Amino acid sequence: MTTVIAVHDVNDVAHWLSSPKRAEFFGAHGMTVRTFVSPDGKNRVGLIIENVPSLEALSQALEGADAAEAMKYDGVHPDTVELFVAS
Repeated sequence: MTTVIAVHDVNDVAHWLSSPKRAEFFGAHGMTVRTFVSPDGKNRVGLIIENVPSLEALSQALEGADAAEAMKYDGVHPDTVELFVAS
């Protein structure tokens, strides 16, 4: 298991924070998340994703239809997603 940090932009930080979709999606894949927001008030947010079986497993999960649905609902800008893996 590893830990991954994901950083990306969203349409609305308050909506993203209040959405249940993120926890539902990652929970269905056996992962847990903690959320972070930019202190400068911009729409840049981050996640610490724990219990990640492998970067390949996470990448495959993020390419699925359920991920696309959750990201759309949450207002995530998929083209801004950056992943950082614990070393």
